[in-house]
Amino acid sequence: MSKIDPNKLLISSDFYSVQGEGISTGIPAYFVRLGNCNLTCGMSRLFTNGLLKEAALADGEIFKGDLELEGKATWTCDSTSQWLWRGGNKDFQYLIDQWKEQGIYEEIKNGTIRIIWTGGEPTIKGHQEAIINFVEYWTDQDPSVRDFYTYFNLETAEMSKKRKTTAFHEIETNGTIAIGDELLSLLDQINCSPKLSNSGMTAKQRINPEAIERIKQHSNYQFKFVISNEEDIKELFRDFVVPFSIPLSNVVCMPGLDSQTDFHERTQFVLEMAKKYKFRGMTRLHISAWDKTLNV
Repeated sequence: MSKIDPNKLLISSDFYSVQGEGISTGIPAYFVRLGNCNLTCGMSRLFTNGLLKEAALADGEIFKGDLELEGKATWTCDSTSQWLWRGGNKDFQYLIDQWKEQGIYEEIKNGTIRIIWTGGEPTIKGHQEAIINFVEYWTDQDPSVRDFYTYFNLETAEMSKKRKTTAFHEIETNGTIAIGDELLSLLDQINCSPKLSNSGMTAKQRINPEAIERIKQHSNYQFKFVISNEEDIKELFRDFVVPFSIPLSNVVCMPGLDSQTDFHERTQFVLEMAKKYKFRGMTRLHISAWDKTLNV
């Protein structure tokens, strides 16, 4: 995988689809998957480095990492085959050209089709800078995309402006890296998927209080958890909902699924738990439709 260049976008894959998870389920969306991640769910760093060196995974291949095989995790990241080493740095014009070639530029621009920045981990510092720089480039190329919102600045006691665009930007993050001011003001929605101990990651790796509190400063956010059993639910309340005072209206749970096997049974479990614990219960709609987790 190439190094992150803030003057380009390190894209592993990009595609037009429909959001299949969380509060935006069913909405047309253009996914931009950025390379590299600071977590290796289901895998040790040594195992991940071996995969990177061999570059042997087929595109979209689902496999079990060493931590899952050893019983130290119950799942392995299903997008590893893409963010770990596929793709490369793309000029900013690349995305604009893709949207125009696919005939969806105007719908991207007016927010009918949402832009979803995903990964890997799109809040890695270089990626944050690249997203901001991309937006600057885009608004220079097409000033009609440029927008602002005004607010009262308590520090200066004056009305101020922050950059926005006419497009709708969602980001999908694991919630372990704090989002900077510029990106926070640009985003229209934050989809945070905190990792539980079933990922095989340590608490220190998974939980960053500063990053979580930063997300809560945004006006539109969700904390989205993948659950397999009731112990997962108790853990998410213990480690996230209670200590960070996350409103249940901002908590979404969905089943741990990567295929249609047991789809209805696992979805029913989540909905029954939603009734019991009062969070929002949902499923993974793209798996119901396409029996795939990636690029559909």
